[in-house]
Amino acid sequence: MRFWDSSAIVPLLVAQASSRAVLETLEADPDVVAWWATPIECVSALARLEREGHLAARQMVDAVRRLDAVEHAWQEVQPVASVRESALRVLRVHALRTGDALQLAAAIVASEGHPADLPLVTLDDRLGTAAEREGFVVVRPTPG
Repeated sequence: MRFWDSSAIVPLLVAQASSRAVLETLEADPDVVAWWATPIECVSALARLEREGHLAARQMVDAVRRLDAVEHAWQEVQPVASVRESALRVLRVHALRTGDALQLAAAIVASEGHPADLPLVTLDDRLGTAAEREGFVVVRPTPG
């Protein structure tokens, strides 16, 4: 089981340089834990790609369908008070934006106080560094 950040899920939805490496990471351990707002972050990233002309309207529709299928297969960390409390703490400790703080806080809650036991999959360097400092084993799928 691994906690997946939205930055690692988007390449599962649309072709990107890291898509193959991310898919191999998923195949190695298909048990995914994700934050409640991850679908929102993924659609935001997809919409940005569409607005910038990197994704056609049909590709956007297909990507959202894939997201829906992936979302139904994962375990989801709900927006509970302990996530908010952890997010407030990590914002004071690490140079993170709100979304990344919530992702990391959700991973902390999902790990039940044992971050070394729940690898965190991300393509975001800032989030990865903060997660390592919190004790997570960070998996960074890279093309190769």
